[in-house]
Amino acid sequence: MKYNVGIIGYGWVATAHIDAINKSDHAQVTAIYSSRNLDQAQLSTQWGSSIKTYTDLAEMLSDPELHVVSICSYPNQHKDQAIAVAAAGKHLIIEKPLALSWQDCQEIYSAVQEAGVKTCVCFECRYSNQFKVTKRLLDQGLLGKLHFGEIDYYHGIGPWYGQFRWNVKIDPGGSSLLSAGCHALDALLLCMDDEVIEVTSYQTNSQSKIFSAYEYPTTSVSMLKFKNGAVGKCSSSIDCLQPYYFHTHLVGSEGSLLDNKFHSMKLETDKNQWSNLSMKLLDSGDVSDHPYLDQFNTFFEAITDDVEMPLTSLDTAMKSFSVVFAADQSAAEGGPVRISELMKD
Repeated sequence: MKYNVGIIGYGWVATAHIDAINKSDHAQVTAIYSSRNLDQAQLSTQWGSSIKTYTDLAEMLSDPELHVVSICSYPNQHKDQAIAVAAAGKHLIIEKPLALSWQDCQEIYSAVQEAGVKTCVCFECRYSNQFKVTKRLLDQGLLGKLHFGEIDYYHGIGPWYGQFRWNVKIDPGGSSLLSAGCHALDALLLCMDDEVIEVTSYQTNSQSKIFSAYEYPTTSVSMLKFKNGAVGKCSSSIDCLQPYYFHTHLVGSEGSLLDNKFHSMKLETDKNQWSNLSMKLLDSGDVSDHPYLDQFNTFFEAITDDVEMPLTSLDTAMKSFSVVFAADQSAAEGGPVRISELMKD
C-alpha cells in the first residue's frame, strides 16, 4: 500500500518534503494544512497528485485515510502540533528542531509513547553520503577507538536566506544550535557513538550589521565529555561570511579522518600525507540538497515492518537534543551542565 501523508505548514522546507515523499515508492502527499488559504487545484497540478487543503488542523487529522503527517511549521509550533498528530493516531515526521525546550521535547515523547505511533525526526544528514561513508569506515575499525572528534556547522544565515525572516527571532529561532547547528552536534554523536555526560558551552555574536537583527547569540562552541573518557567539540556559526562548511575531524587510536581525507595505520597509509575518500561532502544548507528521500523511504519501510526508525528515531533525537539544551543552558549559566541534571528538570 501507499501511505497518504499530510503536511503541516507550506513553506520552503515543506516543498522539499513533498518532493521527496512523492518520489518515494511508498507514499504520496494527499493533504496540506496551512494558516493561509492555498489553491488546491494549483497544488495538485504542481505536485502531480490530488491534494486537499485545510486551514483547520483538527479537520485534516480527522481523515481516516491519512496515515502519516509531516510537521514543517515554525519550531515554536511543533510541540502542540506533534501532540495533536500523535493523539490522532498518525505516524510522525518532525523537522528539526524537535521543539524549543527540553520540557516540550519530553511532552512530545510522552504523547508519542502513549499513542504508539512511529516517528522520524529530520536529522537527515545521517543519511548523507558523507556520513554513510564515514560511519562505514568507523564501523570497520580503520580509525580504531575514537578519543576526540569535532564536527562544526558553518553556514551564514543572513538576509539572502529564506529562513532569515523568522530565524532572527528567539522564538522561533531559539539558538544557533537549535536553529541549524544541531545537525553537526547530532553527526558528532553518531560518530562518537557513546553517551555524553557533561557539556560546557560558550556563545558570542558577530559585529557585522548583516546579522544585527538576531535576538540571540549566533555562534557557539560546545565541549562534550563522553562516558568512555573521549571528548568532543561542536561549533555552530550562523553568522559566518564564507561558503557552507560541515567541518569533520575524527581522531582515533589507529588513524584520523578530516572531511573526505583519512589516514589509517591498519591500511599502512602514508602518515605524512592524507589518503582521499570518495564521498559527496555536505556542502549546502539548501533543503533541496538534503537526503530526505533516503530517510523517508527508510521510515515508510519501518512503518510497514513495524520496527523502530533506524538512525533518526525519536529516541535517538531525544539524546541529541538533551545535549543541545544542556549546551545552551551551560552558555547561559556560565558553567558545565551534566546531562543527568538536565534529565531531572
